[in-house]
Amino acid sequence: MKPIMIPALARASGLMFAAVLTVFSLPGRAELATVRIESRVLAPVVAAEATIEAVRQSTLAAQMPGRVLALGADAGDRVARGQVLVRIDPAEAAAALAAAEARVAQAQTATANARIEYERARKLVAQKFLSQSALDGARTQFEAAQAQLRAARAQREQAATVEDYATVASPLDGLVAARHIEVGEMAQPGRNLLTVYDPAQMRAVADLAPQRLAELGGGPLRASVELPASGRTIEAAAVTVLPAADARTHTVRVRVDLPPGTADVLPGSFARVLFQSTPAAASAGTSGSSAAAGADSSAASVAANAAGPIVIPVAAVLRRGELTAVYAADGQGGFTLRQIRLGRTLPGGDAVEVLSGLKGDEALALDPVQAGIQARTAAAAR
Repeated sequence: MKPIMIPALARASGLMFAAVLTVFSLPGRAELATVRIESRVLAPVVAAEATIEAVRQSTLAAQMPGRVLALGADAGDRVARGQVLVRIDPAEAAAALAAAEARVAQAQTATANARIEYERARKLVAQKFLSQSALDGARTQFEAAQAQLRAARAQREQAATVEDYATVASPLDGLVAARHIEVGEMAQPGRNLLTVYDPAQMRAVADLAPQRLAELGGGPLRASVELPASGRTIEAAAVTVLPAADARTHTVRVRVDLPPGTADVLPGSFARVLFQSTPAAASAGTSGSSAAAGADSSAASVAANAAGPIVIPVAAVLRRGELTAVYAADGQGGFTLRQIRLGRTLPGGDAVEVLSGLKGDEALALDPVQAGIQARTAAAAR
């Protein structure tokens, strides 16, 4: 039986514990490693329910009235930026543009006539055949005609812009999350057409009370996101605490960015976020307790461990249907099956909290399958 210190097990996602790996070697049997948890918990963890959302998401809405002629994509389709997704009947917009063109032509004619009258009036005033007040009237009419021409041209530009609204293009590369209209239905300004999002940039959004954030200290935060639907735990790329509280719920919104390119994460799905302070903040808050623990005797250390949560490596857990158990060393070179109840998986996914079934000083087999085989073999031999 050879005890070996394993540095890789000395830290599990912010929860510190020392682990001694012992290799059991019995005659005629393969060597089997066990691990004993001796100390734990330095950094506090705050769990919160969250919702997955896309960092870049756009709900496309109609900007002109008209019947929907065609849809270029449906829910679930991948689209490219600039791709035409919806075509709306431009007949009404085309008629408005034609009317605007006619008003521009009319204003141009009126302006030309007013210019001619103004030039004629200037000549007559110079020849003393017309009064100055008549010249002022002609100039006023000319300036008014110019203003009407500018207004008509502006209306033509507006009508041309509205006609361009007949085609709705995607503002980004991504997926169509939802389609809100059918071909043949009437689109009105403001009515939603399609929702598009970029699946390469996702985040989890959680609302926390300021008191819970205060439990983690005032330093930067790090977090991991648990996705119950897929059983994955993903380390966050960044954590952003918005600098304002909601006036109705009195909570602060926290955005947890997932690493770019995280696959198979759907907006609107449920997630659980585990927040932790940074290692520097955690060590500053617990340096005194750590030093005291190092000076304590081993008996005091075991008593302190019993008061805290029990954390074991995920590799030691055996799952068979509804059974969740571990194999604990019996002190005689064998193993016994111990049923346990698990809590949350710690950030990083390498360790899990045990709510019941263990005292905290057991030596657990890191290969529960092989330990079960040895236990059954020993029982048959007896």
